[in-house]
Amino acid sequence: MLDTPIQLPDPAELASAKALVRRYLSSPHRLVAVAPDAEWHVSHPVNVVFGRDAIESQWVEPLNRAFAKLERRVEIFLGGGFDGRFCGGAGVWISCHGNYVGEWVAPLFGKAPSQRLSTLRFGEFYRVVGEEIVEARILVDWVDLCRQAGRRLLPFSPGIEGWVPGSALSDGLQYDAQPASKTLACIARVQAMIEALGRFDGVNLDTMGMHEHWSPTMMWYGPCGIGTTRTVKGFQDHHQRPFLHAFPDRKGGFHRSRIAEGHYMASTGWPSVSATHAGEYLGAPASHVKIGMRVMDWWRVSDTTIEENWVLIDLPHLFLQMGVDVFSSSR
Repeated sequence: MLDTPIQLPDPAELASAKALVRRYLSSPHRLVAVAPDAEWHVSHPVNVVFGRDAIESQWVEPLNRAFAKLERRVEIFLGGGFDGRFCGGAGVWISCHGNYVGEWVAPLFGKAPSQRLSTLRFGEFYRVVGEEIVEARILVDWVDLCRQAGRRLLPFSPGIEGWVPGSALSDGLQYDAQPASKTLACIARVQAMIEALGRFDGVNLDTMGMHEHWSPTMMWYGPCGIGTTRTVKGFQDHHQRPFLHAFPDRKGGFHRSRIAEGHYMASTGWPSVSATHAGEYLGAPASHVKIGMRVMDWWRVSDTTIEENWVLIDLPHLFLQMGVDVFSSSR
């Protein structure tokens, strides 16, 4: 059961923050309404950048040099609050998920271009205070971008690789205000599933009772290296079992932001998961080092179950902690 205080933002403040972030998202070429002293936390190798000028030179400009006619296509958009412990800092958090689309024509962070149309899956969380964005958390799927160019940073995914779609209902853009009752029901549904993960007995995956929380036709959209899968069995075979083998002592829930609006919920943590790398994972032998995992999740729920889950993990950063620099060479 949900035993943490729920804090939903003031509707007027939320509407203002969503409108501001929508203006920012309308162009990937400039920083609109970003505070001069903003901080950006981006997938490795960008990592942490402080100040609008540095964000421009170290993140925005490299993307725009690399991709001709760059577009940001947003499939999921929501804002809101949940619990002060999870929503760090003042203001309102807004999150989106989708794909950058453009012709990859110039090198990007040391990787040669494909010279053809490419997509770069992204997840973004923005913290808005007043009329400015003061913080961003951004993950992108570098592994999939390089796959499209014919270069393997990780072994073939056990799940399906390729373009990750938006909601099956095509309703992922929560631009309008959503009923509080729907938001609270969404939080309760996802939180019950997260709490059930803690009941794993270390041997039998079914002790977590995932079938009680997920739709029989659930879709799980993981990053390249893991891939997309369907049904609880697919989720267990392609992600949970290999993950728990590699990180048996994992502890999750260390979130910088956890928000919900309508029947969507999203969270991110830096790290979100801490663990010991005790077994082989995606081709990397056990290193027995402590790791922290940057993760983003977006969930869509129905009245009774969780229907879809979009997941991004900063795999290059994870592998660097395990002693493997995936950017140093392509496999």
